[in-house]
Amino acid sequence: MKTAVVIGTGAGGATVAKELQGAFQVTMLEAGKRFDRLRLSVEAVEQLHQLHTPLYPRMIDWVFPHMRVRKSHDMLLVNGVGVGGTTTLATGNGVRMDKDLQAIGIDLDAEFAKAYSDIPVTTGHQAAWKDSTHRLFEIAAGMGLNPQPMPKMGWAEHCAHCGRCVLGCPTGAKWDARHFVETAVAKGAELRTRNKVEHVVREDGHVTGVVAREGWHRRFYPADVVVLAAGGFGTPMVLERSGIATEPNLSVDPVLCVAGAVPGVHAYQEISMPFVVQRDHYILSPYFDYLSFLNDPAWRVHPAADIVSVMVKLADDSRGGVRHGRVEKALTDDDRRHLDEGVRLATEVVERFGVAKGKTFLGVLNAGHPGGTLPLTQAEAESFHNDRLPSNLYVADTSLLPRALGNPPILTTVAMAQRVARVVRERFDS
Repeated sequence: MKTAVVIGTGAGGATVAKELQGAFQVTMLEAGKRFDRLRLSVEAVEQLHQLHTPLYPRMIDWVFPHMRVRKSHDMLLVNGVGVGGTTTLATGNGVRMDKDLQAIGIDLDAEFAKAYSDIPVTTGHQAAWKDSTHRLFEIAAGMGLNPQPMPKMGWAEHCAHCGRCVLGCPTGAKWDARHFVETAVAKGAELRTRNKVEHVVREDGHVTGVVAREGWHRRFYPADVVVLAAGGFGTPMVLERSGIATEPNLSVDPVLCVAGAVPGVHAYQEISMPFVVQRDHYILSPYFDYLSFLNDPAWRVHPAADIVSVMVKLADDSRGGVRHGRVEKALTDDDRRHLDEGVRLATEVVERFGVAKGKTFLGVLNAGHPGGTLPLTQAEAESFHNDRLPSNLYVADTSLLPRALGNPPILTTVAMAQRVARVVRERFDS
């Protein structure tokens, strides 16, 4: 049986591993360890919140090692580290976002149909919304913003509406990529954690395997096919270390929250992003931002129970990239103009909720949807393979996105990864 090495266990890597195992003997290499949710109580988080010193990126890594935070210009860039990748820290949103792919001739209808059959997607959480969420929804509707319940991947009947989605779901209500990893392992795949891939080994236009570091030791993993799905930050770094250039086309979907104080609102205990307002360049959604709560002085003077917050998530210009192992990303003038527009609209929602005019405050500018550094084009609509890659090396994560979604990318990543797996089977399973 031929062998396949899959680098990364997030939405893309876990999907590919699940689909390839059986046709190939799959080895999954994960840089992090098995995921364990943050178990700090609300009271303990409040104590961190009351510190006069903000939690700098290295401190966040120490408190919650599955969350990697780096800074570029005035923005914190976030990704998950560990089995399941960033899906373990995401809010579990399941939306189809492939219009840009359709525009270049890529039809993923079959892949999305399979994704919906493999992953439960529901808006059943709406039945248990808290009063604050209903009020925000009604305000947005009254403003003519056409809010819609956010489709969630998982099991609404198990959701405790505790607001800890981004810290690791405590009830198992939220689907994440570990479900696909477990399926792949049950079918015979091997999962090796704490294996950071340094580079792929190339020979005569193809790869022979990868070199990974486990602690102080390096190991070569031979493979007939390698699928790289280390995430929007990790994938271009592995390619760069392998001597393969990527595009200065990085997008990250920046987030900025508009918040205010309303005593006893307890909005932080709601499911994250329960509904969404879609605009041309951004979305709005209720969201309690823990990064802002622990880092921003304006948030630190209020207890969590008194904060109501609406996120602006931006579809940013695809400018930036990974060079010499560092992420370089800044907002453009257009980004700031669209972000300012979103902030004005979110401010109106929060003020109509009951925050006094002029008493709103902003959060920390952060982002967690990196991608686009190896964007698909019309030329790759069938092959899903960039010519700069060796013939048996594929990418299967958000690096393939032509431009920013400004929306949750997980379901679209799963669909793209299913297509990659199909292409790999058709080309190499013989």
